[in-house]
Amino acid sequence: MADARHERVPVGFRVVTPATPFERRVERVVRRIPAGQVASYGRVAEWVGQPDGARAVGGVMARSLDGVPWHRVVTAAGRLVPGHEVDHAERLRAEGVRVARGHVADPIPWWPGPRTRRPAR
Repeated sequence: MADARHERVPVGFRVVTPATPFERRVERVVRRIPAGQVASYGRVAEWVGQPDGARAVGGVMARSLDGVPWHRVVTAAGRLVPGHEVDHAERLRAEGVRVARGHVADPIPWWPGPRTRRPAR
C-alpha cells in the first residue's frame, strides 16, 4: 500500500488537513465579521488569545477553506493582501467597502469584534 503522503491528488481536489485549535478559533472569528466590515490580522489574533499571532492569522487566511471570508481581514493600516489585491478589492467592493490604491479607503469600516454574551440572570 502506498504511503498517504505520496499519493497523487486528482486535479480539482484539495487536500484538507485537520485544523489545529488555533486555526479553528481564527476561522470561527473571521466567519463572524459582517459583510461590509473588516478586521486586522492583529485584532483577530488578540480575539483568539494570541496577541503576537498576526502573522499566524495571515497563514490561516492563506490556507482557509471555502466559506471563510478571508477578504474581510486586512493589515492594521487597511492594506490588502499583497499579490492578491485585485481579488481582495473586488470581494470587498462587492460588499460595499471602498477600496483605493491597495487599501481600504478612509473611514475604514472596522468591525468592533466579537462580543461575549453576558450570562442570563
